[in-house]
Amino acid sequence: MLDKNGIAKRIAKEVKDGMYVNLGIGIPTLVANFIPDGVNVVLQSENGILGMGPFPIEGEEDADLINAGKQTVTLLKGSSVFDSAMSFGMIRSQKVNLTILGAMEVSENGDIANWKIPGKMVKGMGGAMDLVASAKNIIVAMQHVNKAGESKLLPNCDLPLTGIRCVKKIVTELAVLDILPEGGFRLLERAPGVSVEQIKNATLGKLIIEGEIPEMIID
Repeated sequence: MLDKNGIAKRIAKEVKDGMYVNLGIGIPTLVANFIPDGVNVVLQSENGILGMGPFPIEGEEDADLINAGKQTVTLLKGSSVFDSAMSFGMIRSQKVNLTILGAMEVSENGDIANWKIPGKMVKGMGGAMDLVASAKNIIVAMQHVNKAGESKLLPNCDLPLTGIRCVKKIVTELAVLDILPEGGFRLLERAPGVSVEQIKNATLGKLIIEGEIPEMIID
């Protein structure tokens, strides 16, 4: 199974040269550390950064430079900072090519729940609603099962929805999956050492398996 860095490494392979990419809170922020050599992308943070770099070296942090998850980051040459109004203007006008988000649940129709657990204190929905409503392409980085071992890839989300029919691809510690337009999780790749049977057992929603499923190439 992959750890969080492994999930981020695999997702980084989905980032193409010239893209503008928004990284959500949690595992998605780690993607900034694994952009392949020779791939030039512009990372956008919804709190007002364009041209975000990887996490700083310990001891070189600048407390004034943070991403949407309140983690200290670096700025690349040519980067810019601005207010939230301009940042969300970029998002809402679909200037961002790819959005990478974390999720608590995803349904087989591409619905996503990632902002609230009933009965838990929530400081706010953040930018999730705008991102899922505006993004051209959404990849979810998430754990396949919760702490109780229950699947987070479901026929229908149990938690309050953030967006409907918006997720295109999911990368978990077990697998890479597409969501088909007609519904269903299509298995594309399995994590190193993980069997198709393990993925079946961890997926409650409709899982579609076509032919031999290759093992992920991470490095």
